[in-house]
Amino acid sequence: MSYFSELAFQYIDGEWRDGNGSWDIVDFDPYSGEKLASITVATVEEIDLAYRAAERAQPEWGATNPYVRRQVFERALRIIEGREKELAETITAECGGTQVKAGFELHLAKEFLREAIQLALRPEGRIIPSPADGKENRLYRLPVGVVGVISPFNFPFLLSLKSVAPALALGNAVVLKPHQNTPICGGGLVAKVFEEAGLPTGLLNVVVTDIAEIGDALIEHPVPKVISFTGSDKVGRHVATVAASHFKRSILELGGNSALVVLDDADLDYAVDAAVFSRFVHQGQVCMAANRVLVDRAVEREFTEKFVAKVKSLKVGDPGDPTTHIGPLINEGQAEALSALVDQTIAEGATALVRGRTEGTLMEPSVLGGVPEDSAILRQEIFGPVVLLIPFDGEEEAVRIANDTEYGLSGAVHTADIERGVRFAQRIHTGMIHVNDSTVHDEPIVPFGGEKHSGLGRLNGESMIEDFTTTKWISIQHGRSQFPF
Repeated sequence: MSYFSELAFQYIDGEWRDGNGSWDIVDFDPYSGEKLASITVATVEEIDLAYRAAERAQPEWGATNPYVRRQVFERALRIIEGREKELAETITAECGGTQVKAGFELHLAKEFLREAIQLALRPEGRIIPSPADGKENRLYRLPVGVVGVISPFNFPFLLSLKSVAPALALGNAVVLKPHQNTPICGGGLVAKVFEEAGLPTGLLNVVVTDIAEIGDALIEHPVPKVISFTGSDKVGRHVATVAASHFKRSILELGGNSALVVLDDADLDYAVDAAVFSRFVHQGQVCMAANRVLVDRAVEREFTEKFVAKVKSLKVGDPGDPTTHIGPLINEGQAEALSALVDQTIAEGATALVRGRTEGTLMEPSVLGGVPEDSAILRQEIFGPVVLLIPFDGEEEAVRIANDTEYGLSGAVHTADIERGVRFAQRIHTGMIHVNDSTVHDEPIVPFGGEKHSGLGRLNGESMIEDFTTTKWISIQHGRSQFPF
C-alpha cells in the first residue's frame, strides 16, 4: 500500500525525514507477516527539534481566530471521508483489524473531528466579582502551549486523533509519538491528513521512536506542559511519575478489567450478543472490553449454553475477509503470553468451556469457567480473545465481584428493570458503565475515563478544555488601591 512507502518517516517542522538513530523499527502486517515499512528511530536530538518547532509555531496559532482554526478540521474531515476505503485497508494491514473494526474506528475518528470543529469556539472567559471596591476580575482561557501525545496500537488512528485534534483546535501545538507497532496509522496518517488540510508548519510533529533510544526525553523535555498518554497502567504510572516530577499535567487513559453483569431478569439472547461483542471486538484488544462476564446463578445454565454456542460460531482468520470476526493479535509475543496465561489458569483449576488454538498471531477464543478466586487472571487486563464466566448469587455478590479489581474503566449490566440497572451501576467503582448494552462505547461529548488504576482525568467534549487550556486571572483596579505602607 502506498501509505507504507510514503509515510515511513519522521515528520518534524513540516518535513518528512529519516530518523538519525542507530536502529530501525520494522512495521509488520500481524496477519501475513509481511514487512510494511522500516523506520529509523528518532533520537533525543530529534525530539528536541520537534518540540522546538512546536514551540515556535504555537504562539501565532494560539492567536489565530478560532473561526479560522476550525477550517483546518473541516478540511481534515473531508479528506478522511474521501479516502475512507484506503484508510480502512491501511488499518486492516497494520493493526490486523477486521473490516468491522476499521469501519468503527473511522466512524469515530470522523465524529471526533466534527467535535474538534466545534471545540475551537468553546473556551469562554469570565468576569467575577471582587471584595475590593473598583476591582474587575477577568478569567481567560488560554492554550497550554505544547502538548505531548503518546498513543497505543489497538485503535491508533482514532486514539491519536482524540488528543491531537482537540489540542490543536484549542490553539496548542503537538508532538505525537505513536506506538512502534502502528507508526503509520497512529502517526504518519494523522500527520498526512493535517498536512493536506493546511495545518501550518510546525504545529504537528510525529516522532517514531522507542524508550530504548530516547529514555524519558519525550516527557522530561521542558517545552510540553501536558502529556496525554493512552496505554497500560504500568507505563502510565511511569509517565505520571516523570511528568509530575517536572511539574507537567498528565492525562492518562489506561487499562481495564471490565465486568458485564447479567441479572436474573435479563433478556438472555440480547445479553449474550452484547457480551460476545464486548469481549471479542478487535480480538479483545480494547481497554473497555469485558474481561469478566458475571451471571446470576438463576440463569447461569441457559446463558452459558447460548454464550458458548455463539462464541464457537465466531470466525477466526484473515481480517481482510468481511466474514471474519476475530483477526490476529498485534504480534506473536502477545499471543504466546496470553495462551500461556490460559494454560496456567486451567492448571489452577479453571474449566475450559471453549479452548481455542493459537497459531502465530491468530488466537481462537477461549471461555473459562470455575476460575479459582485467587487466580491472577481475575485481577488483570486480558488483552485478547479470552473471557471468564463467573456465577454469582444475588446483587450484593455481583457488586462485590465486579469491584474486586484495581481497575475501573467500563462495565455493563443487563436487566429488564432499567432503574434497577441504574441503581446497580451506581454501586460499581468505574468511570463508565452502561445499562443493557456492551461495555465498549465512546462518544465525542461524553467524558471518557476511568477510576483507580484505569487512569487520571477525562477526555472528550468539555473535558478537553480542562485538559488542554489553562486559566489566567487578570485583575484591573479602576481607581486607586489603598496600601498600608
